[in-house]
Amino acid sequence: MLYDVSLGFSYAYRSTANSSRHLLRLMPQTVTGRQDLVSGLVTIDPDPDYRQDVRDFFGNPLTVVAYDRPLKKVTFRLRARVRRLGVVPGPDLSPPLSGVARAVAGVLSIGAEAPHHFLGPSDRVRAMAETTAYAREAVPGAGSVWQAVQAVGMALHRDMTFDSKATDVDTETAEAFRKRRGVCQDFSHVMIACLRGLGIPAGYVSGFLRTVPPPGKERLEGADAMHAWVQAWCGPQMGWVEFDPTNAMAVGQDHVVVALGRDYSDVAPVKGALRTTGSHTSRQSVDVIPLPDQT
Repeated sequence: MLYDVSLGFSYAYRSTANSSRHLLRLMPQTVTGRQDLVSGLVTIDPDPDYRQDVRDFFGNPLTVVAYDRPLKKVTFRLRARVRRLGVVPGPDLSPPLSGVARAVAGVLSIGAEAPHHFLGPSDRVRAMAETTAYAREAVPGAGSVWQAVQAVGMALHRDMTFDSKATDVDTETAEAFRKRRGVCQDFSHVMIACLRGLGIPAGYVSGFLRTVPPPGKERLEGADAMHAWVQAWCGPQMGWVEFDPTNAMAVGQDHVVVALGRDYSDVAPVKGALRTTGSHTSRQSVDVIPLPDQT
């Protein structure tokens, strides 16, 4: 599936901001076997005093931006064309859940995709007694790692309620799990905690989800939103497999990957620091438009 993706983040500062620094992870990426970036451009208004486009440890495109002059407003924009392959997992070739530790130990690499990075606690997610107990209750019939991943994701979809007012971007995973409410970020963080508690390497994926308007209604420009889901390591033969607990589904062609990491802290679309004495307002708009794919 071919998509044109556009994204805009705008920030207006009540008091002039000085010496601001920003890290942007907005550009979709090529993920072998899952997604190809056809073209893309990140633009910034006003032009920054310093800009560098690099890749972080996990291979995510990263734009480093700095202003050394007073700033009242800044806008970050993305325009990209992406081909999402959306490969749904085939035959279950993952090891039994009891063998996942041995499978991880057999991986000798410590590169970005190595499962070792996704087992221990990270900035926003740690395995907790509560989430581990919950995960164990969800997987008694799971004969393989992939079956366990699906069982945990389906259980969370059943037991958690999507509620955009229950949490915010800084809500801790433990609180979201206790409330059993939250948004896609919370669903994903809780699922990662559950899987790590079972010894399954799991990470966080940020990106876009194409939305389909109700029958007879037109798409609203800017109505799509950034989304989050989970990737789990299902052994050396299956590798990394994506699951969306918010929507109870294996990830397919409607999901466009932007960044991969251990949790939200590794993939936040905009992070920064600045000196200012006032508050600020922000706006976000997203469009994911499917196109005829001629290839």
